[in-house]
Amino acid sequence: MRRDWIRAVALAAALLGWSAVAPRFPLRWHPVPHTVLGAAAAASTRSSLGLRPPALARGLRWGSAAAATVIIGVAAATTVAPVRAGISAGTPPDSAARWMLLRIPFGTVWSEETTYRVALGSAAARAFGAPRGRWFTAAMFGLSHVADARAAGQSVPGTVVVTGAAGWIFAWLYDRSGSLAAPMLAHLAVNEAGAVAAVALRR
Repeated sequence: MRRDWIRAVALAAALLGWSAVAPRFPLRWHPVPHTVLGAAAAASTRSSLGLRPPALARGLRWGSAAAATVIIGVAAATTVAPVRAGISAGTPPDSAARWMLLRIPFGTVWSEETTYRVALGSAAARAFGAPRGRWFTAAMFGLSHVADARAAGQSVPGTVVVTGAAGWIFAWLYDRSGSLAAPMLAHLAVNEAGAVAAVALRR
């Protein structure tokens, strides 16, 4: 039990440390290092990714429902003037296509879901139990976005709370469906819908 607790805390510290130092590296947004990191994290755990039938089918169903809800929510939010202004004020990436086709799916969604939902999630569940482990992982996921919030000039407490809540939902989808496909689709919808809205409004 103590060994499981140490493993979970050590892994959380490593992930938070990586999120703090990663912005200093020129290849921070290159998808390859993140993809490799995610694959290594997934391979380090005994938890199933649920990317084979029949778990995959459940994951796709749950993920599609969650993604549709996210897309509708983002579309509705863009009709609110303050939200539109906030999105338009952001700094656009050098290449929108690279952003949406490589950085988001591989550099963000794949790497974060494998490291936080699979690796840290399974370690935290063994150390603290499933419910507390989910809260622990969600808190670490929120804290991992502190550097991004500072770089973007956004509210750090607000970012931690929002991303932590999203992390809890992603973990719940993973546990409920038994497939990483569910949180990946939901996470992908959040980021891609935001990216599409940003590109459309800035134009």
